[in-house]
Amino acid sequence: MSKQNKRSSGTLLIYLGSVLLMLLFQYCSPGIAALQVNALTVEGRDSLMGSDILQPRFSWKIASGERGIKQTAYQLLVASSKEALSKGEADIWDSGKMDTDSSLDIVYKGKPLSSFQSCYWKVKIWTNNGKEATSQPSFWTMGLLQPSDWQAKWIGLDGHNDKDQPDSTLTRLAARHLRKEFSIDKKIATATAYISGMGLYELSLNGEKVGQDVLAPTVSEYNKKIFYNTYDITRQLQQGANCVGVVLGNGRFFAVRNYHGQLNPLTGIGQAQYGLPKLLLQIRILYTDSTVAWVNSDESWKVTDNGPILANNEFDGEEYDANKELAGWDKTGYNYQAWKGVNLMPSGKERIEAQPNENIRIKEVLNPITVHATPRGSYILDMGQNMVGWVAIKVKGEKGDTIRMRFAETMKGKDSIYLDNMRDAKVTDKYILKGGGTESWEPRFTYHGFRFVEVEGLRSKPDVKDFAGKVIYDDVATIGTFETANPTINTIFKNAYWTIRGNYRGMPTDCPQRDERVGWLGDRVISSYGESFLFDNSRLYAKWLDDIQDAQKENGSVPDIAPSFWDRYADNVTYPSAFILIPDMLRKQFGDTRSISKQYPAMKKWMLYMWNTYRDNDLVLKDNYGDWCVPPESLDLIWSKDPSRITDGGLLAAAYYYHCLGLMKNYADQLALPADAANFSNIAQKVRVAFNKKFYNPDKKSYANNTVTANLLPLSFGMVPEGDKAAVFSNIRARLKEFDDHVNSGIIGGMWLMRGLTDNGAGELAYKLATNTTYPSWGYMITKGATTIWELWNGDAANPMMNSGNHQMLLGDLLVWYYEYLAGIKTDDKEVAFKKIIMNPIFPEDLDFVNASLNTKYGIVKSAWKKTATGLEWNITIPANTTAVVTLPGNVEAITESGKPLPADLLQNSNPVAAGKTALNIGSGTYQFIVKKQ
Repeated sequence: MSKQNKRSSGTLLIYLGSVLLMLLFQYCSPGIAALQVNALTVEGRDSLMGSDILQPRFSWKIASGERGIKQTAYQLLVASSKEALSKGEADIWDSGKMDTDSSLDIVYKGKPLSSFQSCYWKVKIWTNNGKEATSQPSFWTMGLLQPSDWQAKWIGLDGHNDKDQPDSTLTRLAARHLRKEFSIDKKIATATAYISGMGLYELSLNGEKVGQDVLAPTVSEYNKKIFYNTYDITRQLQQGANCVGVVLGNGRFFAVRNYHGQLNPLTGIGQAQYGLPKLLLQIRILYTDSTVAWVNSDESWKVTDNGPILANNEFDGEEYDANKELAGWDKTGYNYQAWKGVNLMPSGKERIEAQPNENIRIKEVLNPITVHATPRGSYILDMGQNMVGWVAIKVKGEKGDTIRMRFAETMKGKDSIYLDNMRDAKVTDKYILKGGGTESWEPRFTYHGFRFVEVEGLRSKPDVKDFAGKVIYDDVATIGTFETANPTINTIFKNAYWTIRGNYRGMPTDCPQRDERVGWLGDRVISSYGESFLFDNSRLYAKWLDDIQDAQKENGSVPDIAPSFWDRYADNVTYPSAFILIPDMLRKQFGDTRSISKQYPAMKKWMLYMWNTYRDNDLVLKDNYGDWCVPPESLDLIWSKDPSRITDGGLLAAAYYYHCLGLMKNYADQLALPADAANFSNIAQKVRVAFNKKFYNPDKKSYANNTVTANLLPLSFGMVPEGDKAAVFSNIRARLKEFDDHVNSGIIGGMWLMRGLTDNGAGELAYKLATNTTYPSWGYMITKGATTIWELWNGDAANPMMNSGNHQMLLGDLLVWYYEYLAGIKTDDKEVAFKKIIMNPIFPEDLDFVNASLNTKYGIVKSAWKKTATGLEWNITIPANTTAVVTLPGNVEAITESGKPLPADLLQNSNPVAAGKTALNIGSGTYQFIVKKQ
């Protein structure tokens, strides 16, 4: 792993973040000091451990009780110790006083950082009202920056026991337990563990689990890159004898299915295989006398696969025999004579890098709402919510009793769970009792997507308190809230929330329950944008872009799935376009420009590969999936057979390619690459001309066969002849009317539908689509009892072959529309990350209020409007160091702020807008606008 590969321009950010630098002046609440500085976070966490980024970026937030607060300068101090920092001795970096309002992504420019280094830092800021404040100190640590820093070796068990089935299609492999004892005879200053376990690991020290992460580390393109995690283990070590233990699970590293080099007969796609589980662990112990000791994974370790976890498979579940528990195995003094010496495991050319994104954690616990006894003697749990995770149990029984739990999203009648849509995933956890009292168990290395659980093998009726549903997903922060007066919208939002978080597992997966669970690029082209209003998904998607780049072929081809656990390189345009669009989402929503510069060479390579390989009369027409999941004309169908509903795949590909060209031109401009910018611009001009020549009917003012999607894409992408835009949009409205104003686009058109309607003056029509409750609509899912978003609009009736109950792709741009168009919370395209906030909502006739918030990189934005008998009340909060353009539906004379006519400073900053509207430029603070009816 070369120094260049240590991502000196990596995407990991260091934040003084989600808790704020508080500047509370004369307008602060009674009893609060004039200046306050709250706790700090690093990368959205309390600390960043084991970073390998050589130029980290610093960010902070400012809050103030005053209006119009802006930072005018900052000074960053970085020191090698907390003591030095407290004295103002910045022996690593002193930025000096920088006269700027920048508080996001300040790039480190100090001394070169080194492996295992601890860095302490704080920031001082000055504001435009003459005040200043200094943060409390925060810190981060560096990981292993050079290949030579790794003294540990990959170890494991190069074989399997007689009950394993590694060569079966439905693979089966027991977990491996590994252990080593070591001694400490000096006083410890700090101790740190650097660990990677393929596919999954659980680390313990002296009998205690290390950290709160589960199913770690995050997934990757394993033959290119493997991630390690870093933990502070100082507290868990002791003087004298110690023991370190690791359990290895299979994850996606050891293949969940083995097709022996052939294609999956159901999907026609190959399954990646990487090898047997293996461990890489390095413990660094720094003593108070400044000497260092190491405990590394090597030939001295012991291993067994004769433990209680008989099998673990992401699709099929986990089997656990409590009679085979290895009591005390990860504590000193354990008798390990029956264990084997470890094998050194093969390692290829894959890079070992610090994990840049959050690991998975247990985020919530649900108890069943009912337990139903079936005539078969089993019990069915209803969790009340389609969720992702597993169930922890408390049971009593005789030695050898087997408890079997099968997981499903829906029921088949009142006494059976519905399993057909799981395809060949066995989704079954088994626990074999040891007897002798109440036993508690939960799996380690599997998860399920489910609402219902059938439990077999119990000797008596259980209580709901005997079961706990552990909700798991990446440990990302929830940053958005949203509520309206419409209960359908509110329930859709709730269902979207559960769907999105249930599919965050180090990659954005399509579904969590059947034999798939992969990162389809096409599902997230725009959905990633909507998700960013609910969750801080910045690190997840920046990492996923790395996965896509790692999976790119040498010729430039990009897969439809990343990591490429399914081998799918179809060379279509629409799905890989996520690789081009998502960097712009990260730029706009989070201010991340490094992802653009980092991915630009690979993005350019793909764009030119597609142009040079598939150009046909100046169009790239390659498509494989069409406008996926158009609502079919019959509820029992998966795909529509009606030609009038189906959009030409070549049009989809050519339109998306044109849109990608525009983004690439913008990226080239941002990176000061004028030759590239000119090339992309020239190609785009050719594509636009050729596109309209091939697909546009100037007499009918429509594209191809006049589907909504066929007209919507060129309209949204700026391809329609200028004078024909209104006429083309009229065709969109007419086609929607044919379907009784219901959704009739698939996921490709749906990514632009709600914004396209509203931007062209049909906000009321968009609102109708958003609130429909008959098929096909988001509300229809609710009427059928859905608590997550379906894969199909007719998910209650369609063929189970492709019928997930937990799929985010049908959301399209709905969540973007909720926030930007209903709540009026949108970032400016130039002053990004909500540095400048555009607040220009629509006020649908049948909607009485909206109340939303978004915790941006600068602080919390709030927008709460409601209609009253006399007009409109709109309460707004703008964070310090930002501004907003607020468009109010009334003339100046009809508007008051905090009960008074608009003050002179606001009027001076007003913008000319359409008749009957007033646009104001405002600074930070809280405002109450009243617009009287006129």
